[in-house]
Amino acid sequence: MRKWVILAALIVVIDQITKYIIVQKFALHETLVVTPFFNLVRVHNTGAAFSMLADAGGWQRVFFIVIAIAASVWVVWLLRRYPQQKLFCLALGMILGGAIGNLIDRVLFGAVVDFVQVHYAGYFFPAFNVADSAITCGAVLFIWDGIKPPRLTPS
Repeated sequence: MRKWVILAALIVVIDQITKYIIVQKFALHETLVVTPFFNLVRVHNTGAAFSMLADAGGWQRVFFIVIAIAASVWVVWLLRRYPQQKLFCLALGMILGGAIGNLIDRVLFGAVVDFVQVHYAGYFFPAFNVADSAITCGAVLFIWDGIKPPRLTPS
């Protein structure tokens, strides 16, 4: 379990360092065009993924904090229960790191700091951050682990 907690901690550190740099260097909503399809932009998301519930009036902050804490406790329990399942634990470690990274933002700022903006032909994907990327990659691995054929062990 130790290596998965270390992975989660590394994700939290990288996430918080990148957010700190953005908060120090960018004003809210300031944008830096990096390539024709990629910008750095500082936005604060009070909602969940894709800004769901962002305009809910404030109650969502506590709601998302409680969900993040509960999910983190559940993930740690799963890591302890299934240490032999490497891909499963890798996915959980990534999800744990992302959840804690965004939890820190919600507690400190009341919103999650997002800064990666990808766009094409006038369509802008919602801004995201390192924690969001870790959660997404972890979720993909989690799904993959659930649908991949089981390994046959020699009898």
